[in-house]
Amino acid sequence: MPIIQTNPLGFQWDVLDPFLFCVHHNDAYPAGDAQMALPATARAGRQIGQDFSNKDGFSMYHGGVDSGVPGFPAHPHRGFETVTIVRRGLIDHSDSLGATARFGGNAAGGDVQWLTAGRGIVHCEMFPLLSETTPNPLELFQIWLNLPAKSKMVPPHFTMLWAESIPRHVAVDTRERRTEVTVIAGALPLKDSALPLLLPLKSPPDSWAAHADADIAIWTIRMAPGAHWTLPAAVGKNTRRKLYFFSGGAIEIAGKEIKQRTSIELRGNAGVTITNGDAEAEFLLLQGRPIGEPVAQYGPFVMNTQAEIKQAMSDYQRTQFGGWPWAGAAPTHLRERGRFARRPDGTEEVPTSA
Repeated sequence: MPIIQTNPLGFQWDVLDPFLFCVHHNDAYPAGDAQMALPATARAGRQIGQDFSNKDGFSMYHGGVDSGVPGFPAHPHRGFETVTIVRRGLIDHSDSLGATARFGGNAAGGDVQWLTAGRGIVHCEMFPLLSETTPNPLELFQIWLNLPAKSKMVPPHFTMLWAESIPRHVAVDTRERRTEVTVIAGALPLKDSALPLLLPLKSPPDSWAAHADADIAIWTIRMAPGAHWTLPAAVGKNTRRKLYFFSGGAIEIAGKEIKQRTSIELRGNAGVTITNGDAEAEFLLLQGRPIGEPVAQYGPFVMNTQAEIKQAMSDYQRTQFGGWPWAGAAPTHLRERGRFARRPDGTEEVPTSA
């Protein structure tokens, strides 16, 4: 049986080593005001600065205290990586390295920011409500990928993967029904193709994903109604994987019907055929070889021992991980600014369709 277990999806999704955390934000923000903020009338009744209520279909999260913009103002990380996949809307990023960016969903798909916290970084992720006349939907995944002990204190690293460059593959079954796979990390084996593998863009240099034998894969999958597709077997014999069925109606795997909003732990050593039902279905796949080391966590710090956690807290209090070079804790960019990234060295890049 390819299915090990299934669990319902809550707000925070259950994950397997080497992953630490996964959450799917899907917020139906209304029209913003002149400051790209949530209008004061829509903020009423919310615990601003700590709003995870999903009232009226959205949350402010830790944002809104000063600017009224939803999101996550400046906060620290150490010892792991964040992978942020934006499907709709835009994120304004700023960090203690001096890097800044605006990235998000667009006609080409979704941008991905991959941030290696390493020995320490402070960053903010704000969700500007650019339109004053129409809704501002936002949808994203944030995934935390652990770092092995030898890499916990590497220098922080900022990486942007623009939607226009992220590899995608469309498989067509015998009834001409399509399955599209977006390859963020981990090579996708291809059948009936001149190329045996669809290779991802390069992972950050100190990431667990940069180790070939780590067998990391981060893929999003969209299946047309009635489509059949076989998820290929993982390369590594110790690879563990979870398939998160977050949108659709029902699917069938090995004769078992599974409804949407379900996480499915699958055996990694065999291909698994998925048969979709009558509605378009969407999935996130997370897989990898476990790091297999002790995990000590306190909020945004993930190390191997409690002594290292105490040291992380002390270091942050003493150094602020390099300090915060921005005027406020929740900076945003000009309304008319398109997608871009400015790296710590001051070089700037703009995706081709920005």
